[in-house]
Amino acid sequence: MSLSKISEQKAFGGVQGVYKHAASETACDMDFSVFMPPQADHGPVPVVYYLSGLTCTQENVTTKGGFQRYAAEHGLAVVCPDTSPRGAGYAGEDDDYDFGTGAGFYVDATELPWSGMYRMYSYVTSELPKVLADNFAIDTVRAGIFGHSMGGHGALIIALRNPDAYRSVSAFAPIVAPMQCPWGEKALAGYLGEDRETWRDYDATDLIRSGRSFDGTILIDQGTADNFLAEQLKPELFVAACKETGQAVELQLQDGYDHSYYLMATFMGDHIDHHARALLG
Repeated sequence: MSLSKISEQKAFGGVQGVYKHAASETACDMDFSVFMPPQADHGPVPVVYYLSGLTCTQENVTTKGGFQRYAAEHGLAVVCPDTSPRGAGYAGEDDDYDFGTGAGFYVDATELPWSGMYRMYSYVTSELPKVLADNFAIDTVRAGIFGHSMGGHGALIIALRNPDAYRSVSAFAPIVAPMQCPWGEKALAGYLGEDRETWRDYDATDLIRSGRSFDGTILIDQGTADNFLAEQLKPELFVAACKETGQAVELQLQDGYDHSYYLMATFMGDHIDHHARALLG
């Protein structure tokens, strides 16, 4: 699968690039960023996927997250896809920040018209790894996944549904129970329809309660000053489900941190370390 280069800059001995390709799952051109560490000059390196939150593109974490320094130290590639298709032209696509453009929620939509292009789950889990394997010195078998907010939701449900494809998972301020919060209920109803049974594959807390598990500790960092904590994020629901089922989870409540990229920039090193231990150890 071919791609075109948008930009490349040297960073921490490696290369931070942004690329575009024609995606079949989303039926449009998709941008994504890739940081290749200097170790890739000597052979394929493991990869960590970072999934961004509502309203974001790949650019937010690429320029604000500060992962490049840590990824270069460990020899990890970091890949950041977009959060939705772009330019579908569907009615209402750009009306709200929490549905449509920039808010793909990492599902494969089944409701019209969204089912035509809003297939971010399959894009991230199936198509993007093939693009990477064809174009970069990346060992896609050694893969981890993490993300923020809506992207934390995506990382958790993708790892839980595909435990053989990912060796590590973590999240910053994730939406852990979308069936029990306004953001999730709006997105899941819009993309999947009103039958809540069809939502369960996209709810991390429900997946844990239904018997899904991940072979390793799930790391979560959550700021205590996050204004979305009580209504939208509800990490206590996920932790309770993990304790009931024996899933290893580490919730780190970070005093005074909010929902912004300062949370990610501050604790990014811990998360890259977490993934490096699983992917390199």
